[in-house]
Amino acid sequence: MDRISVIVPVHNGTAYLEECIDSILAQDCEALEVLIINDGSTDDTAAVCERLCGQHSCLRVITMPDLGVSAARNRGLEQAKGAYIMFVDADDRLRPGVLKSLHRLLCRTGSDMAGCSFAAWGTAGEWERLRTEGEMPEELTGADTGKRYDSESYLRENILRGNTRCWSKLYRRDLIGQVRFREGLTIGEDMLFLVELLPRMKQAVETAYPGYAYYQNPGGAMQRPFTPAYMDQVYCWEMARELIVEREPYLAARADAQIMVAVMLTAGKIARLSGKDRRRAKAYLQVCQRKLKGIANKKACAPYLPAGYKIKVRLFACLPGLYVWLYHCSKERRRGKE
Repeated sequence: MDRISVIVPVHNGTAYLEECIDSILAQDCEALEVLIINDGSTDDTAAVCERLCGQHSCLRVITMPDLGVSAARNRGLEQAKGAYIMFVDADDRLRPGVLKSLHRLLCRTGSDMAGCSFAAWGTAGEWERLRTEGEMPEELTGADTGKRYDSESYLRENILRGNTRCWSKLYRRDLIGQVRFREGLTIGEDMLFLVELLPRMKQAVETAYPGYAYYQNPGGAMQRPFTPAYMDQVYCWEMARELIVEREPYLAARADAQIMVAVMLTAGKIARLSGKDRRRAKAYLQVCQRKLKGIANKKACAPYLPAGYKIKVRLFACLPGLYVWLYHCSKERRRGKE
């Protein structure tokens, strides 16, 4: 087997990094390289990295200033020596055997990228259940299994349907080439990376087996209160739309629908703030409204919006203040019942 490089960006990961690395080292891959990118950690992450490297020769640590996850992944790509690449977030884990199985699936199908689904977990008991349930079944990695896509169908049936994660996938290094993550972005950057790989992609294969264990981190980017960085998901979809329409003009409405969803998710985050903080974020709310109004053919987007979004979009576009107030009240009421 050619070498596989697993890139693990970490920022203040003392509480979970070692378990993540253990799950990677347990993959039973003969030629394995693990690159831990210490992205400006201020806790004891550096000490954990040093100890792990002293125990395992396949580990390398790269220390850099706090420049964000995109810059960290890019540094890993520059340093990786493997013919295959995988990204694993430091609070997540790999289920037993998934790395070897994805490699087998990729090679047997002649694909440029092999992906699997993921299972969410939040407690030690849930992880232990995932860890001990067994490896990816052999029958899922045969030459006639896994669903195959060319670049256009991968865009249409995966990226535009929510499979926008860069993790849970094994890439041929040749597919990535000089494509890099857009630095300075923290939400949506992995989706944009996948879109930028499409011109180089001849075939991808996906299996529904949940081989990646995704930690529902209460401190993760998607769980934190609104910050200006949350607007990144809107900007990333706008950039992706340009690339998508250039390649596949007929998918414009579907790409616009994704922008609309990103706008509404951002508006929802703002709505959950206190009254004082909502007033401070008013300028971002106005940006969201302008971007929503700027989508010319909303009617064409409607079939591609999730259930309930049509009404939300109409209300927010016309009466953003009322929408935010109603959303805030509904979330507060729900919180009071919990």
